[in-house]
Amino acid sequence: DGRATTLRRNGSDYSGTIMAALLNAECITIWTDVDGVYSADPRKVTDAEPLQHLTYNEAWELSYFGANVLHPRSTIPAMSNDIPIKIKNFFNVDAKGTLIDSQEEDFDSFKPRRGTRWRSVVKGFATIDECSLINIEGTGMVGVPGTASRIFSTIRDAGINVIMISQGSSEHSICFAVKGTDAEVAREVLKLEFDEYIQSGLLEDVTVVSDCTILAAVGSNLQHAIGASAHMFGALSKAGVNIRATAQGCSEHNVTVVIDANDSKKALEAVHSAFYLSDVTVAVGLVGPGLVGKTLMDQFNKQLEVLREERHVDVRICGVADSKKMLLSDTSIDLDRWEEEFDKSKTPSDLSEFKDHLLSCNLPIPVIIDCSASDFVSDYYEPWMKAGVHVITPNKKVNSGPLERYNAIKRLQERRQVHYFYEATVGAGLPVIATIKHLVDTGDRIKSIEGIFSGTLSYIFNNFKSGDKFSEIVKTAKENGFTEPDPRDDLSGMDVARKVTTLARESGLSLELDDIPVESLVPAELESCSSAEEFMQRLPEFDDQMTKLQEDAMANGEVLRFVGQVDVKTGKGSVALKNYPVTHPFAQLGGTDNIVLCSTERYNPQPLVITGPGAGAEVTAGGIFSDLIRLCAHFGAPS
Repeated sequence: DGRATTLRRNGSDYSGTIMAALLNAECITIWTDVDGVYSADPRKVTDAEPLQHLTYNEAWELSYFGANVLHPRSTIPAMSNDIPIKIKNFFNVDAKGTLIDSQEEDFDSFKPRRGTRWRSVVKGFATIDECSLINIEGTGMVGVPGTASRIFSTIRDAGINVIMISQGSSEHSICFAVKGTDAEVAREVLKLEFDEYIQSGLLEDVTVVSDCTILAAVGSNLQHAIGASAHMFGALSKAGVNIRATAQGCSEHNVTVVIDANDSKKALEAVHSAFYLSDVTVAVGLVGPGLVGKTLMDQFNKQLEVLREERHVDVRICGVADSKKMLLSDTSIDLDRWEEEFDKSKTPSDLSEFKDHLLSCNLPIPVIIDCSASDFVSDYYEPWMKAGVHVITPNKKVNSGPLERYNAIKRLQERRQVHYFYEATVGAGLPVIATIKHLVDTGDRIKSIEGIFSGTLSYIFNNFKSGDKFSEIVKTAKENGFTEPDPRDDLSGMDVARKVTTLARESGLSLELDDIPVESLVPAELESCSSAEEFMQRLPEFDDQMTKLQEDAMANGEVLRFVGQVDVKTGKGSVALKNYPVTHPFAQLGGTDNIVLCSTERYNPQPLVITGPGAGAEVTAGGIFSDLIRLCAHFGAPS
């Protein structure tokens, strides 16, 4: 009508694209305050990154679904005249920005390096918040021509814009999304329009689901990528996000889902992680930063960058906890400064909250590594795994503890598809558990397992020779850090008994720890010593007793070894000090080495032998790290 007016939001961009079309410009540059169009809203997704290239359709879809850098209508003049658009940052002119044009990537010829496959499929994610779902359903809709037309004509006449439509092939129901502020009006006009059908029971009442968010994945290559929708839905499922409705056009430029508004940020982070991060991205929470835990963190610090570059496995340490406090991070703790930061932390330890934090990071693979020796921590394994958190541990308490708890954990592994790895519970870094599992899984049958399972007791008896005093050997072992602070914990044989119980269960036996008879090397008279110091002072009183055992064995051409045994045929286990010929494999050990002899139907009469260092923080941490790599392999990391 001849009056001057503005072009409203993004009017300058729209004006620019119109002028470019009129002038047949070669390129349009839109200057803004960000480095381009991002893969997701960087205010919601920490790992969001600027996109170097988009097609017009991709840019239009992203802007429609809430990417605020470019208004949808601003692309139309450029698209109609095939004029490229560059989005640049006037605060960072050196940034590459985003190029928008008609050139689509050739998906068939695109050969990404491992870890980037899904990046070529989905260019970005966007959300429309504050929406509501309107649902109409009933038998009166089935096979009746014009029902959908009548619904949307009614909505149009009420001046309401429909954002998304979803209908099942049975025609029994149809739902669509509108702005939350339009929901009640939409419901009322539809109830009025279909009142006769509702009263007769042909249609149910028109229902509204409020407080929804529309989440869209956008990419021209969605139409070529088998499994892209499944990958997206799988990521939402792992994050515990319920999908209320979904839609995908046959052009397959976007996949759209409707979710609860409360899940908006979590869902956006989850799908972005699934498509944009490395094929295998892991959120690790460490419980028990003692000697083994610290050593594991040192190994992480040296190796995680190598894993990222060569294996495309991205391990992020998102939490550290002990019995008193915890350190939490939404991204990843600085491994160069983690001890300093942990010491400063004032957050009280709460292992349920620790698990919740790990899940809130919304990374594809959450795992808690328990490096403690605490039975208290073991009680959390079940709720952790029920929540979808994997567990890796050298802690022997679950595998040798109450059979009921052990079986519950095993059932969770099967039902919830969560992993529980515990290689380091027996033999530190030696592949004992994995080897037995492979034998059993391939149909072999375990007949017996016999071994030296204590690095401490291996050292003591490897060095207990003629003329030596037993107490002096124990003292040397303690000074070298091979024993527990109280050597009675080693000499009692209970650590070996826990390992025997673990191996018995791996062999198919349902044994409790109390079912294993244990020959303790702690003299009965010294069990009541009030301290480790008192015990060490009095231990020489029993040197003669141990010397006689050693001399008797030597006279028969034998050595003393402290062993654990599992006899599958009899269904029994035992822990005891025994004599072995000097030619026996047990007599050939040195240092703190462990050895396991596994007799099976295949490995018989010659047993399978596994031997090597069975104690020490480095090898134990290495065994835990190996379990983490094995977990990653289950999720697609190269083997």
